[in-house]
Amino acid sequence: MRLRHIEVFHAVMQTGTISGAAQLLNISQPAATKVLQHCELQLGLKLFERIRGKLHPTPEAHRLFGEVDKLQRDLQSVRRLAANLKSNPAEAVRLASTPTLSITLIPEALARWRHRFEKVHCTLATFHTAGLVNSLLVGDTDLAFSLYDPCHPGINSEAIIRGNMTVIAPADTWSKELHGQPLKLCGLPKNLIGIDLDDHLVSRLLDACEDEGTVFESSTMVQTYLQAKTLVELGAGAAVVDPFTAAIADRSKTACRPVFPAVGVDLYLLSRKATPLSRSAHAFVDAVRQTANDHIARASAQAQSIRG
Repeated sequence: MRLRHIEVFHAVMQTGTISGAAQLLNISQPAATKVLQHCELQLGLKLFERIRGKLHPTPEAHRLFGEVDKLQRDLQSVRRLAANLKSNPAEAVRLASTPTLSITLIPEALARWRHRFEKVHCTLATFHTAGLVNSLLVGDTDLAFSLYDPCHPGINSEAIIRGNMTVIAPADTWSKELHGQPLKLCGLPKNLIGIDLDDHLVSRLLDACEDEGTVFESSTMVQTYLQAKTLVELGAGAAVVDPFTAAIADRSKTACRPVFPAVGVDLYLLSRKATPLSRSAHAFVDAVRQTANDHIARASAQAQSIRG
């Protein structure tokens, strides 16, 4: 099948009519009909039956469509990548991060970076990790940040800092002398707010609990660490969260303690393989690293000041 055959066949399968396909592709109806006929002739297959004036795909067309649809998506990605390579200057910085990081860490890092790079164009998008990978591969994003390593063959993944999972609870949960002190997993509060079980950090925490012979008991389930933090601040329970969420919790309403044994949390820099970062992008990575260190240190310092 030629490229034009693929486009017309795909459009007819999507719209169900020759006229709809022609409109979608911005070509005339006779031209679409001619391309489809040539496609069937070249393949030696009947792809559509006309019944009462309507086109009905044959079984062969349905089987073919699955592969053609994948190819069409790949072609769209290639076109987007080519457009991005043409239209985006090297010194523009296009960032993306997961939802949690886009609120807890990245804004402060962006403000820090902006003091040095006042005129460099910058955009920030938010995706879950799978979306970050796709955005990098098609060239929509230059660098991305996640708490999860996607282990994708087309993506460079570098752990740039490590923190630890932290318990946040209403301020009166423990005596002030215990604030900031490690908390054994067997001593987790009973009114825990749990996070979606598909989260990889949750899986790591549950594995640690199992190794310690304890059970993670949760009476409330939410989908994000930020939702859990808000509920803790409102006194609805305690939660085990990533260190960056813990760092922005309201210390007038919460107390935090790292879990023991430590459950590590890595902050990953993601970029497209064989695509070097610009000078300003490297500077942004440095700003993220510095800000992440500050967040972790801030949480520790706040706990110490409360104990004092």
